[in-house]
Amino acid sequence: MDHHLLGLILSFLFNGTKVLAGYPIWWSLALGQQYSSLGSQPILCGSIPGLVPKQLRFCRNYIEIMPSVAEGVKLGIQECQHQFRGRRWNCTTIDDSLAIFGPVLDKATRESAFVHAIASAGVAFAVTRSCAEGTSTICGCDSHHKGPPGDGWKWGGCSEDADFGVLVSREFADARENRPDARSAMNRHNNEAGRTTILDHMHLKCKCHGLSGSCEVKTCWWAQPDFRAIGDYLKDKYDSASEMVVEKHRESRGWVETLRAKYALFKPPTERDLVYYENSPNFCEPNPETGSFGTRDRTCNVTSHGIDGCDLLCCGRGHNTRTEKRKEKCHCIFHWCCYVSCQECTRVYDVHTCK
Repeated sequence: MDHHLLGLILSFLFNGTKVLAGYPIWWSLALGQQYSSLGSQPILCGSIPGLVPKQLRFCRNYIEIMPSVAEGVKLGIQECQHQFRGRRWNCTTIDDSLAIFGPVLDKATRESAFVHAIASAGVAFAVTRSCAEGTSTICGCDSHHKGPPGDGWKWGGCSEDADFGVLVSREFADARENRPDARSAMNRHNNEAGRTTILDHMHLKCKCHGLSGSCEVKTCWWAQPDFRAIGDYLKDKYDSASEMVVEKHRESRGWVETLRAKYALFKPPTERDLVYYENSPNFCEPNPETGSFGTRDRTCNVTSHGIDGCDLLCCGRGHNTRTEKRKEKCHCIFHWCCYVSCQECTRVYDVHTCK
């Protein structure tokens, strides 16, 4: 999914109320009845600039689930910012820009790989969840799981149809990635890696039935994990991403670029691994060409020896320390029945920021 397109979806699908952490966000809008009027607005899809014809047709044919597509993109960005909160590049977004990550994703780096994977996974996740909640007439529960599954439990509830969510993500996000170049090949691979993570993490969720809370019989259904589990998994894949090299081949349609693992001694990447072929900047200093904001004034962890520690995050420049007073609830007491009363305490903290 092109990172300019992420901003386009968010900015134009909901008429752009903003702002949190630099990108348009709509906390007051919930999926459901508020979007019932979208189908009566034929100019909506045409109002999103940058859509290729296949995406425009998809938008018009499946207008009901477009809010879920936007919700999934937003979910992916939020998870990106959580996973990278302690790193030099912290998934910073830019206000008033359709390229919401700036130039950072113009290069085929690890960061680009992660953003494509998490955004595509977010779309699949949000669409799947929306269908299970019954907010669309074109999708619903997964009806494939029937029959006697085993002793002590039975199929029930609403199994989430992740296959449909993955299909929507694939059809919409990959529609732009049909060029015969290396970047399209990389984007397609990482988009699919993100979506595959959803399918790999589906699990049985059960509810017990029986006297006094016993579990004589369980009703079970297939469910998605918390999206945080998806983010954690893809962050591990970011850390172990495979570096590739670009190869050109002459085919009947012309020159085609493909990707090959750079180091033959290493195990070649699978469809579940992230791939990249350009090195990342160090993000230590501000650089408008690369989109780096630098790390000055970033809060660092003085006790950590990892990337969030003051040595690495501050790139060897050192750090400043200041004291900060914070009001917090304290001395909380539970009263029967049933409320909690607390006092308010002022506590002093040391805050360390990069020079």
